[in-house]
Amino acid sequence: MSTTESVGPYNYVPTEWICITFVALFGINTVLHLFQSYKFRMWWLIPTVILAGILEVLGWSARLWSSISPTLLTPFEIQLVGTILAPTPFLAANFLVLGKIISHLGPEYSRLSPKLYTLIFCTFDVICLIIQAVGGAMAANEVNQNQNPDSGGNIMLIGVTIQLCAMAVYVLCAGEFLLRFLNNTPIRKNWTPVSEEKRHAKIMEWIIIRWLILGLVIQAFCLFVRAVYRSIELSNGWSGPIISTQAYFNVFDGLMMTIAVYTMNLIHPGFFLSETRRVSGAVGWPQRCPASLSCTTDSGYSY
Repeated sequence: MSTTESVGPYNYVPTEWICITFVALFGINTVLHLFQSYKFRMWWLIPTVILAGILEVLGWSARLWSSISPTLLTPFEIQLVGTILAPTPFLAANFLVLGKIISHLGPEYSRLSPKLYTLIFCTFDVICLIIQAVGGAMAANEVNQNQNPDSGGNIMLIGVTIQLCAMAVYVLCAGEFLLRFLNNTPIRKNWTPVSEEKRHAKIMEWIIIRWLILGLVIQAFCLFVRAVYRSIELSNGWSGPIISTQAYFNVFDGLMMTIAVYTMNLIHPGFFLSETRRVSGAVGWPQRCPASLSCTTDSGYSY
């Protein structure tokens, strides 16, 4: 590795145009999410998705700073904390969306109630956020004092590992819910069977909401790939080949998060979970009618 590449705490110099690209992408995305949160009155997106976007902009802006001044420790510390924390509030939004989907399609098919589901997984997410924040701050402080940042890195690794486990349980719970809903096998023993008309209405709603679930699948995949990469990176050490290779970070962190956040823009929960009733459109895209009115499906069922 040449002297130019190995200069600074990264063991390479961040490429300026790549940093500018990600700053622009995350900046535009954050503004779009702010607009969508206002449009759909989904204010819970602010402390989750929008916060994640701000952290990404902060992190990549610091990497842009490092591309200009690669030996400075301050931008390295900022990007370290920003990029490690950003996915955590975004993942919390995924937990919230799935809880709302369960409420719409039928809590009787879920092992946990929507409120309990949200409470448990978001609590784990907050714990991961705190652990990673403490680890990131410790690592940044150790770097600033020219010490080995392994202690802080190990704490960050614990936070990322817990997050990986929470994501795995989240996927399993979501998968079980969807299978039970599609096969009409409720988990609740005291569940009262619904009429054919109501069941049909739920199936019509599923035809619409399945697009939102597709979006969650794409986001979960990107977050999982990114978490696996960060786990390997941190366990490999601060001078290892993984953390010292810029391309790995750009693809498995920056690109994965970009795909995840823009997927939520394109397949936004506001299209499907707004405070209005949904009916199926010509191509399965949601149309909305006021909650005070009765909406009718193409098959003639009102709900």
